[in-house]
This record gives sequence, C-alpha cells and structure tokens, in this order.
Amino acid sequence: MRRFTFLLVAVAMAGVIALIGPAPGHADETNPPYVTEIPHGYRDFRWISSAHEAGNLNSLGAVLGNDVAVKAYREGKLPYPDGTIIAALHYRYVPSEENNKVFGQAQSFVPGAPTNIQFMVKDSTRYAATGGWGFGHFGTDGKPGDAAFMKTCFPCHENTKASDLVFTRYAP
Repeated sequence: MRRFTFLLVAVAMAGVIALIGPAPGHADETNPPYVTEIPHGYRDFRWISSAHEAGNLNSLGAVLGNDVAVKAYREGKLPYPDGTIIAALHYRYVPSEENNKVFGQAQSFVPGAPTNIQFMVKDSTRYAATGGWGFGHFGTDGKPGDAAFMKTCFPCHENTKASDLVFTRYAP
C-alpha cells in the first residue's frame, strides 16, 4: 500500500510540474525573452550619444545610459556588465523654421514628434539566448512591442558582436 501511495503522489507531482513549466520551445510568458516594462528612472540617465537615422526612419535619437552603462562606456569595458541599461529616445527629424529664419537657409533640424523608446538591458542569465541582452521597444503609447516584433532585435544586433551587440559609441 505504501508503494502505491508513493507512486500515486509521484505521478501527481510530475503532472503538476508539467502543467506549471513552459512547453519546450516556448517562452515562459511570465519571464519573456525581451523587456516588457519601461525601466524606472530612465529620464534621469546620462547622455551617451546622439544618433540620426535617415531613410525611412528619418529620426533623431538621444542615447542615454544608467550609471553602470556610463561607467562601462567611459572605461571601454566590454562586455558590458550585468545591470547596464541603455535607452534610445527617438523623435522625428524636422527642420526648425525659427532657427532657419535666423540662418537664412534650411540648415537647422530638431526633434519633432516622439516615435518610440528602445532599451537594452544586460542580464546575462535572464537573456542568455540573446547574447545577455534584453531588448525593449515601446511606442508613444508606452506599450511594448509584441513578441513577433521583438524577435527582430537580436538578429540585427548580433552583427555587432565586437561591441557586445551595442551600436552606439560613447561621445565624450
């Protein structure tokens, strides 16, 4: 009788574990492989660099980093340590009519309407499958990109292995 009870309990526990764990090949929805919440305090991060992306994007970006990121950038430390957070705030690239009146020609461009905010969060354990980085993309409504969209980040960043998957260089 004891063996039967032990076997019954073991089978029941195995069933519970199978129901709780994610299916093989599927992300655990409670711990997705990308950033789903905007990191707290990112507006207080320090400036790292600026970016202009032409073409279809036509945007200006301010690249900011938390203290861990800025220290790593300044020291040239690669790979970036866990805890590094890099934020990219993107805006439409528009001419400044006010400035151009002063200059007498179209030469001044400024940020226009915001387009998105992107984040890279370094956690080599949680994001091991994507080179140790969690990628996040948030629209102007503050909502994260969906899983299909987020799957496009790592393959693009993977082309920058020499700089630990980071495109932006520090502008002292």
